[in-house]
Amino acid sequence: MATPKLFALPCIRSNSCRIDLSPETQSPSMPKSLKGVSVTEKTGGCESKAVFSVMGMTSASAASVEKAIKQLPGIVEAIIDVPNSRAQVLFNPSFVNEEKACESIADLGFQTALINDEISNGRNQVCMVHIKGMTCITCEDAIQGNLLGVNGVKKAQIALATEEAEIHFDPELVGYNELLQAVEDSGFEAVLISTGEDRSEVHLKVEGIETDQSWKLVETSLEALPSVQIIGMDLKLQKISLSYKSGITGPRKFIEVIESTGSEQFKVMIYPEEQRRDSHKQEQMQYYRSFLWSLIFMIPVFLTSMIFEHIPGVKHVLDAKVVKMLTVGTNAAYFYSVYTVLRAATSKTFTGKDFFETSSMLISFVLLGKYLESLARGKTSAAIAKLMDLAPETATLLTLDADGNILNEKEIDTKLTHKNDVLKVLPGAKIPSDGLVVWGQSQYRRGRIVRLVESAQMAKAPVQKLADRISRYFVPLVILLAFSTWLAWFLAGKFHSYPKSWIPSSMDSFELALQFGISVIVIACPCALGLATPTAVMVGTGVGASQGVLIKGGQALEIAHKVNCVVFDKTGILTEGKPVVVSTRLLRPMVLQDFYELVAAAEINSEHPLAKAIVENARKLKADEGKQTWEEARDFVAISGHGVKAIVKKKEIIVGNKDLMLNQKINIPSEAEEMLAEAESMAQTGILVSINGELAGVITISDALKPCAPEVISILKTMKVKSTMMTGDNKGTAYSIAKQVGIETVVAEAKPEQKAEKVKELLAKGYAVAMVGDGINDSPALVAADVGVAIGAGTDIAIEAADIVLMRSNLEDVITAIDL
Repeated sequence: MATPKLFALPCIRSNSCRIDLSPETQSPSMPKSLKGVSVTEKTGGCESKAVFSVMGMTSASAASVEKAIKQLPGIVEAIIDVPNSRAQVLFNPSFVNEEKACESIADLGFQTALINDEISNGRNQVCMVHIKGMTCITCEDAIQGNLLGVNGVKKAQIALATEEAEIHFDPELVGYNELLQAVEDSGFEAVLISTGEDRSEVHLKVEGIETDQSWKLVETSLEALPSVQIIGMDLKLQKISLSYKSGITGPRKFIEVIESTGSEQFKVMIYPEEQRRDSHKQEQMQYYRSFLWSLIFMIPVFLTSMIFEHIPGVKHVLDAKVVKMLTVGTNAAYFYSVYTVLRAATSKTFTGKDFFETSSMLISFVLLGKYLESLARGKTSAAIAKLMDLAPETATLLTLDADGNILNEKEIDTKLTHKNDVLKVLPGAKIPSDGLVVWGQSQYRRGRIVRLVESAQMAKAPVQKLADRISRYFVPLVILLAFSTWLAWFLAGKFHSYPKSWIPSSMDSFELALQFGISVIVIACPCALGLATPTAVMVGTGVGASQGVLIKGGQALEIAHKVNCVVFDKTGILTEGKPVVVSTRLLRPMVLQDFYELVAAAEINSEHPLAKAIVENARKLKADEGKQTWEEARDFVAISGHGVKAIVKKKEIIVGNKDLMLNQKINIPSEAEEMLAEAESMAQTGILVSINGELAGVITISDALKPCAPEVISILKTMKVKSTMMTGDNKGTAYSIAKQVGIETVVAEAKPEQKAEKVKELLAKGYAVAMVGDGINDSPALVAADVGVAIGAGTDIAIEAADIVLMRSNLEDVITAIDL
């Protein structure tokens, strides 16, 4: 067996950092001290935020204010808060200043003044807050307006579908309590669920605590620890939620402190995910029970109205997400009905129409809708939870001495890792945490499932932004229409503009007009617009997740449906990605095993599938030997799109394609040219090997075509989607593969930057382009395309660059992603 090489990773418990996982050293000994982690935060440069008071602004004029501000150069974002008569502007001070923004608003005729001005100086922190009770876009606007009014808050993004808020703030100006209070001041319950990129959270289950005194003792012990904040304690669930600075302490320390507290015997563990999901089930049952109770009272009212041939005025109410509009409608219907009953009791001739059944039915629809919505969210979360199972459950923790030597190793729960822990990762194993390589090398794959899904459900699709804008003005518009309807009918009746026969004998013109006005309010359902799109995005990403298609946001979900050109990488996408060596021809006298000893030592450091095939073939040749390790390769260089160079046993080894040999001024004899041509004609790849500047052999590699590839291309043609193949492989092999699958447009021998340029050319021609790739070489093209699609078996950098990830690595899922 080969001696496994190791990864040593200092773990980073952060949800928003991009971590450099490139090897820092190739030294065979552990470093004496761990170096700092390389973290890159995307800030977008220095930005300023200014908040203006805009006196006299109405819902109708808000769009004009926003448009006037955004027409200025250097404006990043403009948020209009109509209820509080404010406008928040995020801008680049290099192009525009507060005075110009203020003037642009004043030019519209509004009295404007600067309230707040802050410079984004890098002290930005992000936290996530769970908000209970939101039901429509109006709720979202109210919370966002309150948060943005807090000094120190730079950005607040509300996700109605997931009931979460992402808040960017300056921790030196505002704290968590003030943020939660701002949400609660809006009339909603707020729970802190994430406290920023420099802090971590852990949920512990503590068994054996039976008294309040014991809870208090545990609480006091934990709060005595540095940088620890208790964000939740539940005696009934035996649950403690903690926030802490991961560089100072961690969950293993918490468990140790709790178990050593007092004389009682406490048992502590990570709170099981299954129990954490029970709260969502309780929410479902709550709405279900409420709906059943409302149904009991609604059915008699409904049947009574049918017996008297009254048709409820809400038969067109299809959505159940109305709160403020519904409140106005149901209250108007109810109190008018009370008035009708009292009037009928005191008048012998009055026989007015009541709307009791309308109120009860609308409320029942609301509860049914909330129950169905809760079910939809639960199914989405369940689908995502299955993907989370891909993450490793345990990690191997190494204990080091002062010189960096390994003293012992211990297997622990992944959630118990601390920042700056050193972990061992065997080749092919999943990496338990983001981190920095401090020793060793290997091949790895890691899917950041949780982070990608949270981003997907927080991001808004372009059409959702349009729906949000419409929803903001819909409620006041309906109120205005209802009042106008009542006024028009009332005035028409007052001036006898319609026949008196239209007025029932038991009513007057005022009551008839009031009925029409109430009808307008009752049948209006504005929140359908505000909730339909985010719910569709949430459920769409959830359905995709259940099918193995991980969509990173609403924008990717929307654009994917418009794709009319798909660009495929060849290796690992159209082919199996499991190339095998089919022949080896030596061009100089030497033993085959010695030849592969040199080649494998150079290729063992490469992540390319062809390199893996060569190393695997070398292992087979050494199958009868006990030794399975390779000589150390020095001065290793991977030449993107060409091959590798290294020094092995003091010999210069170059392994790669024809272009690499020509660039290195290595002569290619006619015999080798014929071998390459023969390989290309059979859709195989010829790899040339040079030893000390002389061509030593030709390795022929074959990568079988995926059986489903021709069918996928055929289906895309029926969908009127153009297919293109781009590969760094030679033209002969590329065209042969393309012919087998049915692709007509081929770009061969393409370097990474050339792939990206080709994608940009297609975009310039008006195509909506999706790029499907799996390797580092594909990353620039994935970013350049409208939609980047990576396969789950691909590299981390490709998955990070992509908008959609095919977790099952099935080519058929490309069609699923486009068709969602």
